Amino acid sequence: MKQVYFDNAATTQIRDEVIDKMTKVMRENYGNASSSHSFGRSSKSLIEKSRKTIARYLNVSAAEIVFTSGGTEADNLVLQSAVRDLKVTHIITSKMEHHAVLHTVDQLEKTCNITVNYVNVDSNGTVDYAHLESLLNTTEKTLVSLMHVNNEIGNILDIKKVADLCQAKNALFHSDTVQSVGHYKLDLQDDKLDFLAAAAHKFHGPKGVGFVFIRKNSGLKPLIFGGEQERGYRAGTECVHNIVGIEEAMTLAYDNLEEESEYIKSLKQYFIEQLKAKVPAVKFNGYSADMEKGTYTLVNVCLPVAPEKAGMLLFQLDLKGIACSKGSACQSGSTKGSHVLAEILDDADMQKPSIRFSFSIYNTKEEIDYVVDVLREFI
Repeated sequence: MKQVYFDNAATTQIRDEVIDKMTKVMRENYGNASSSHSFGRSSKSLIEKSRKTIARYLNVSAAEIVFTSGGTEADNLVLQSAVRDLKVTHIITSKMEHHAVLHTVDQLEKTCNITVNYVNVDSNGTVDYAHLESLLNTTEKTLVSLMHVNNEIGNILDIKKVADLCQAKNALFHSDTVQSVGHYKLDLQDDKLDFLAAAAHKFHGPKGVGFVFIRKNSGLKPLIFGGEQERGYRAGTECVHNIVGIEEAMTLAYDNLEEESEYIKSLKQYFIEQLKAKVPAVKFNGYSADMEKGTYTLVNVCLPVAPEKAGMLLFQLDLKGIACSKGSACQSGSTKGSHVLAEILDDADMQKPSIRFSFSIYNTKEEIDYVVDVLREFI
């Protein structure tokens, strides 16, 4: 059976170069990075080299990069410590965030007596910046948490505009950049974010490792207590091979960004053209079909399928060897529909199947032809 992987927004195939580098480290650099002997120092030097590399791509100091187990831990560290240690009493977010943010904010609202406001979004899922500015007119200590690239519909936040608004209103700004780091260049000297979360497995690195950017002198404190690893921000013996893996993945992503992003853009454009030609009633959710307002890595489509048949679509695609998603991979097995699409689609379109197809350098136009033909046949 033909196998087509179009679920790269959920996770990506690890590059061979990353696997090779990680395997070498596992064989040769097995010392505990906290040990003072040569084995430990060897591991420690690899971690610090990785930290410096990542910091260089974001134009920050190495001391501002803290390695975590991934984006969820990074989001939790920022949000929970902001309330507990920075005395934030007001959080502004949107109802279209990843659940790593939404569920954490919900828990903080219940247990810490904070005020939570959700910024308005339009029918395409774009943040209402005027409403955001009005929500920032408060005397409460405020943290804004808005994702850079939406993981379901691909809308791109004007991250500089939000950063400037927050700075003008003396508010902190955190962004979940899990879908953008490795795909877009970020200059954190120009874009004045206070905190940022990222995960390696979204740009052809290993699962189980990510990082959080914490601007110097923020006052943030650890979520996990124990040893003094990661400058006291994150206790626990560092996973050296994973950290080297995220460095290698990020290096390859940014060193090849122009060429690889152009290739993926061409795949997305071709997919859109073929869908429009062969499934004329198709709709594109949010700005997922817009090459400027939406990320080049994914398309979210609402398909003209009757409600009684809609539930079979993903099953049929899976039978044909096609991997894709009805939303975030974190929602698999949930009986609830997409909370993101619920914000922007009317009742009629919510009854139809919406599918997210996301692309990488390992995909081809031949795969797109196959997927479009399968969709047309089902419809």
